[in-house]
Amino acid sequence: MQKYIELLSNKLRYINLTIENDTIIFDVESTVEAPICPYCGEVSNRKHSSYKKSFMDIPLNNKKVLIRINNRKMFCDNQECSHKTFAEVYDFVERKSKKTKRLKEYIIEVSVNMSSISAQNLLRKNGVEIGKSTICTFLKKR
Repeated sequence: MQKYIELLSNKLRYINLTIENDTIIFDVESTVEAPICPYCGEVSNRKHSSYKKSFMDIPLNNKKVLIRINNRKMFCDNQECSHKTFAEVYDFVERKSKKTKRLKEYIIEVSVNMSSISAQNLLRKNGVEIGKSTICTFLKKR
């Protein structure tokens, strides 16, 4: 399972796998010792708090895949930074997104040559929970 998680990012460590109904849930953690503030670029060693963050990834065996991570919130000690705290960010998922970049690419690849309703039905059948309006949004942004 660690190899699968490393395909997403080599900065994650696999912890646990759970299967609930039609969803495979990967619990992972960051291996980054000191995250970098996305606002000023300073390294931080002081943890403020943590919270669970989850996002969907490409399906496996027509099952939905959910990645859960215990996301750290850190203090930024740079006096000149506009933010006193920041949440750890990852290169495989955009900020505030609920889908990985590779899932978005997969959705676009499947949807580009068919109607949004047909794409929605095909993707749902193959384990991607998505609506036609989201497909249209992704196609417009590409």
